[in-house]
Order: sequence, then C-alpha cells, then structure tokens
Amino acid sequence: MASTDLYEALGVKRDASAEEIRKAYRKLAKKHHPDLNPGNKAAEDRFKAVASAYDILSDSEKRGRYDRGEIDASGEARPERPFYKGYAERPGRGKYQTAQPPGAGMSEEELGDIFAEFFTGSAGRSGPEIRMRGRDQHYALEVDFLDAVTGATRRLTLPDGKSLEVQIPPGIESGQVLRLKGQGGPGRNDGPAGDALIEIAVAPHPLFRREGDDLHVELPVSLAEAVLGGKITVPTPAGPVSMTVPPRSDTGTRLRLRGRGIPARAGRPAGDEYVTLKVLLGNADEELERFLREWSAKHPFNPRRGLTEEP
Repeated sequence: MASTDLYEALGVKRDASAEEIRKAYRKLAKKHHPDLNPGNKAAEDRFKAVASAYDILSDSEKRGRYDRGEIDASGEARPERPFYKGYAERPGRGKYQTAQPPGAGMSEEELGDIFAEFFTGSAGRSGPEIRMRGRDQHYALEVDFLDAVTGATRRLTLPDGKSLEVQIPPGIESGQVLRLKGQGGPGRNDGPAGDALIEIAVAPHPLFRREGDDLHVELPVSLAEAVLGGKITVPTPAGPVSMTVPPRSDTGTRLRLRGRGIPARAGRPAGDEYVTLKVLLGNADEELERFLREWSAKHPFNPRRGLTEEP
C-alpha cells in the first residue's frame, strides 16, 4: 500500500471534495467487500487498499500531511529534510552536499546512528519510544430495512477473517457511521488501538418507504372494503395491527397510524405510519358489471373533469 497513490486507489482527482471521496469509497467498498466476494483474494486486497486510502483522505489533517509529503500512503511519517541536512553539515562535509541522495558517502555505522536517533531520540543516547494510537479502520455494512427501523445486532466479517458484533440502533439511516472504540488497528509501543468506523447502508424494502421518522406503505383493499368501510389488518415494523377504513374511500385515501413509524429516541418522538389505499377489483364478474351499468347510468360521474375536454 505504501507505494500506491491514495487518490488513484479511490479513483478520484487530487482536488476531490470530501463528499466525492466518501462516495468513491462507498462504491468501491461495496463492490470489493469480502462478504460479497468469498474466497477472492484480489477483491480482499483491493478492499484493504480502498479502506486504507479512505482512512487518510477522509481525515482533513492526515490528507493535508499526505499532500505535503509528510506521511506516506501507509500513514507513516517521512523523515524531514532538515534531519538529513544536519548530518550533511557535519565536519568534513560540504554545506550543500544534501543535494546528494540521503546517506551518500556515509558508512553503515553512520546510517545506523541516523535511524537510531530518528526512532529513539537524540544521537548517542536512547530515549523512550513514542506510544502511538492505532489507525481507525473503515468498513461498510448493509442492514435490512426493518433492522434499521427497530434496531438489531449484526456481525461484520473483516478482511482478515475476524468479525465484529455491531449494535444497530433503532432509526439509523444510510450514510450514518457507527464507531466501535478500540476495534481498529493496533497501537504501537503499547499505544491504544484505533476505532472501527462502520458506515451503514440501509437496504430498500418491498413494502415500506421512509420519509424522515415517518413510514409510508401502499395497501391494497377490495372494492367492497373501499365502498362499505370496515376493519382491515395493516403491517407495521412491530407487527400487524387493525385499522378502520372509512366508508366510500377512494384509491389514494391516506390514513395515519400514530406512533407506528420510527421508534422514539433521545429528543425525538416516535414517527407515524401513513397507509395509502389502493382499490383492487379482484374477481369481477358479470353480476358486478351489470350492477355498475345500472348504477352508473343513475349516477353519472367523470373523475377527469377539468383535466380533459370530456364533459
């Protein structure tokens, strides 16, 4: 990963916005996720590269340091030029010899002193090694629509084969990120581990649709139920409930089930469920046709009046 350009890894330009970087990561992470490519080592490696690139480019401070050449693609610090310049100006070396490749003309012992000084402190003495926090690791997790509404516990398989137990809070939405403390990369020199950052993608549902904290569902009713009214059973995320259809309801009539939407959570009341009726004829027969001919002759009605030139 250290030799890979991070922008190329995500397929974005160097001046890409934070939102463009986030979208590119989500697209590639979903495409190459190990759960979707079992046994595919190339996909697993690509997923790791994408996650590593996003870890740096999604952090404005890390991205700035990477763009300035202060850290490499793996997030490791690059030695500063003045560090080498100081050694180039040692007695016996010309002041401008830093134009040579770093280490040119130095013995193996001298080079060893340089790297010992860089990692342990001043030359000639040992110092405490720096404790470094581990890197945050980024993952994508798709959850079922109803799990996102009511909450659930799901297990996320990582590229290295390990897994994390993820608590899905009620009401979570696509794009939200869950942080699992200490579940990221290991720290260095007894430093704390990083965090696992899990971006949620909520799968669509064949029946329910979400708008804010409210849920919407289109529910078929028979002609008799629409005309005569009565009790019907309505699905909700918490299970079926009974609802009364008013007599003479048209297709498109919208009814509300209070508090049956997204559950209440800190500072936010429960949403509602809105049920839109859709009248279906079912098994229409000659008897129904005969009745409607007689009835419509006595009750003329044009539902398109004003929309067309029909009288």
